[in-house]
Amino acid sequence: MASETERLAGFLYEIGLLKRYKRTGWLVAGVNAPESIADHSFRTAVIASVLAALEGADPARAALLSLFHDSQETRLTDLPYLARPYVEKAPNEQVTEHQTRGLPEAVAALITGAVAEYEGKDSAEALCARDADKLECLIQAIEYREQGNRNTQPWIDSSLAQLQTPSAKRLAEQTQKTGSLAWLTQALNTPRNPEDLP
Repeated sequence: MASETERLAGFLYEIGLLKRYKRTGWLVAGVNAPESIADHSFRTAVIASVLAALEGADPARAALLSLFHDSQETRLTDLPYLARPYVEKAPNEQVTEHQTRGLPEAVAALITGAVAEYEGKDSAEALCARDADKLECLIQAIEYREQGNRNTQPWIDSSLAQLQTPSAKRLAEQTQKTGSLAWLTQALNTPRNPEDLP
């Protein structure tokens, strides 16, 4: 039987699959080189921490929930919405329990607790993490649209419809008005020395 450390090493390799698995919804939309699940999870975690700070929740906890929100896709892959009516999927909590079986107790508790909290939708941090998932999808859809893909509007619309927190709704509205490279123009035009600021 494998030791806890051996199982943990295997888990870390398994999580690496998320760097290789592509987000299948973007393939359906005709995106040639879509983001990976890990790409999505990274920006989702950043957005979750920002939303949590704005909403008075714990940014670190919201980011943690986001990091593990799609970790089950190492085993389930990223099923597109089109497939979901035809496939009976195990609950994410069950998949996570299988993934973490045999890991050191503290690690297993950390991961299963994060996934259960995210799926439970009860805490402020879970709401921020769930909104971050939708807001990240919306931002990615805008970026793909700016790169010439005209098929991403349904992802923008569905993401907007699912946002819950006031901060996520405000950010969604602003991201639709702001081009994805507006930040670059601002950065280039911002004085580099604090004393040069107005």
